[in-house]
Amino acid sequence: MLNKEKVYLACAPIAWTNDDLPDLGAENTFEQCVSEMALAGFTGSEIGNKYPKDVGTLKHKLDVRGMRICNAWFSSLLLSEGYDATIEAFIKHRDFLHALGAKVIGASEQGNSIQGKDVSIFGEKPVYTDEQWELIRKGFNKMGELAKEKGMYFTVHHHMGTGVQTAEEIDKLMEITDPDLVYLLFDTGHLSFSGEDVLGVLKKYVNRVKHVHLKSIRKDVIEDAKVKGYSFLDSVRAGSFTVPGDGDFDFTPVFDILDEAGYEGWVVVEAEQDPAKANPYEYAVLARNYIREKTGL
Repeated sequence: MLNKEKVYLACAPIAWTNDDLPDLGAENTFEQCVSEMALAGFTGSEIGNKYPKDVGTLKHKLDVRGMRICNAWFSSLLLSEGYDATIEAFIKHRDFLHALGAKVIGASEQGNSIQGKDVSIFGEKPVYTDEQWELIRKGFNKMGELAKEKGMYFTVHHHMGTGVQTAEEIDKLMEITDPDLVYLLFDTGHLSFSGEDVLGVLKKYVNRVKHVHLKSIRKDVIEDAKVKGYSFLDSVRAGSFTVPGDGDFDFTPVFDILDEAGYEGWVVVEAEQDPAKANPYEYAVLARNYIREKTGL
């Protein structure tokens, strides 16, 4: 059972409106999203593109619902826009999150990612050169330093379609970056999708995990994606992901590992689906009940 005093439960807005596929949930408003999160029993949220950009407005809308921001995605563009431009953008992102009271920044290197491109997610993923790894090491260490200045954690989101997707690539990232500056955003769905040893990665790096995304998978959809050469977004549309309590992933061992390690921080239900097929509120309730049953949160 996870410690209620140290582990907090959040929900990501991607189930209501998908930032990468804006037609999915285009009809759903920000206020509907956060109201239904709160009604389902969540106390935290990540940030979607419909959320107010003004700190005061956003905090008010969350406060009246008993909600707070735990993290927001940062697209690192070291490999396309370069070091200086990426660090400048990161500082703005950090300061916005800090003003909202968030303690975590979740980043992914998107400079040569294929996650939004119409190419096979399994056949055409980028593989970093030694020079690219060195730039990522330098950039991520700097971002970690900048986050630490504000009492925040810089976490790297291993993600399908990027150069940090596999267990081997996570090993490389953890090896070359400063363990006091760069942490891991552990995502059950992306490791499962990639075919990695999910529990092995978590056991190995649980002490560097500072943020957790909980999403289940539908194995038949992922197998279909492999055979048909789906892009990442095509596989999302087809239903590759779903919430804890649904699909083909057993979360009990994940919760046990986190509990044994004394994990402190947020666990976030984040399962991108087509809201026309998977009602976001109903699936949020399903996930909330499942997590309560399994963890006591």
